[in-house]
Amino acid sequence: MTKPTIDIYSKFTCPFCVRAKRLLSSKGVEYKEHDITMGGAKRDEMLSRAPQARTVPQIFIGDVHVGGSDELAALNASGKLDALLEG
Repeated sequence: MTKPTIDIYSKFTCPFCVRAKRLLSSKGVEYKEHDITMGGAKRDEMLSRAPQARTVPQIFIGDVHVGGSDELAALNASGKLDALLEG
């Protein structure tokens, strides 16, 4: 089974983004980071994938919109993050 692609939309100096990236790195997974500090096409892409999103990070594992740093940490605490990362 192929592992899902992980996308994280972030902004420069965002402590919540750092926390989320640190957690993902601790799991040994690779992710694609999209910096939307200055807006642009990647911000538009994020909003098309999660229209209600107004904060960063916004994390997607495959087609699943995880949400932000707190939601990612909650998935990890509940033991559900590893299965999601495996696909």
